[in-house]
Amino acid sequence: MGELLNSSISMDLRKKVAREAANLLYLGVEKEHKQAKLKAAKTFGTHFLPTNLDVAIEFDRIAEENEGSARKKRLVQMRKEALKLMKILKAYNPVLVGSVWRGTIHRESDIDIAIYHDESNGILELLKQNNLQVTRTEWMAVTKEGIKRQSFHIYLKLLGKEKAEVIVRNPEEAGCKERCEIFGDVITGLRIRELGELLQQNPTQRFVSF
Repeated sequence: MGELLNSSISMDLRKKVAREAANLLYLGVEKEHKQAKLKAAKTFGTHFLPTNLDVAIEFDRIAEENEGSARKKRLVQMRKEALKLMKILKAYNPVLVGSVWRGTIHRESDIDIAIYHDESNGILELLKQNNLQVTRTEWMAVTKEGIKRQSFHIYLKLLGKEKAEVIVRNPEEAGCKERCEIFGDVITGLRIRELGELLQQNPTQRFVSF
C-alpha cells in the first residue's frame, strides 16, 4: 500500500514539474529544456527531473489550451507556406522538419526546412531572387558524439507573415538517421511530394511519439 502511495505521489510530482517546465518554455522564460526542468524542479523543492518527452506532452497541452481551434488552422496555413518555399528550393531536395512537420506548433513556431548541400551561397541567392525577405544568416556548430558539425542558417520572413528557417547542412549528413532529443524517435520529415499529398489528404496530421 505504501509503495503504491509513494508511486502515486512520484507520478503527481513528475507531472507538476513537467508542466511547470513546459510553461516556462511556452512563455519564453527559458529557451532550453534542461534549464526549464532545473528551474521547475527548484520551484517544487525536488531534484527530480522529468524527461524531455514528459515536458513535450505538457507543452502540447498548454498550446492546445491557449490556442484552441486556431492552432489547427494555422498549422494548415504554415504547411501551405512551407510547400511554397520548398518548391522554390526544389533543386536542393528540401525537407520539412520541426514542429510544422510534427503538427505540434505553438504561437512562436516557425517553419524549419533542412537542405543537405554545399552551395549555401547559391541557396541564399535563390531565396533573394524570389523576393523573400532574409532577416539574418549565421553559421552554427554543434558537437554530437564527439563529431563537430556545422550548418548555415538562413532566417526568412515570408509573404504570409510567417517566419522560416532554412538550415543548410553538410551533404555527407544526408541519409543519416538523426534521433530527436525531445521525442526520442528518428527525424524523418516531409519532402515536397509527401507534403503536397498530406495537405490534400490529412492536412492536420501529427507525427509525434505520444
